[in-house]
Amino acid sequence: MTQRRRTRQSLLMIFAAPLAIAVLTGVALIAALTGDGWRDALSWFGLAVPILTIAWAMRTRLT
Repeated sequence: MTQRRRTRQSLLMIFAAPLAIAVLTGVALIAALTGDGWRDALSWFGLAVPILTIAWAMRTRLT
């Protein structure tokens, strides 16, 4: 049996991806509320990122 060596990660390394997703979602929500046109496209993209991330994570864990 092999042991994996755990490496210490900083808080920034641990929370970088969730923080980026949260900021992108916040920007998308503000864009959706403040305008039309390119802001609608930005909001659709930004709000799809968390859903796509969850789908990717579930697919990765199942395989």
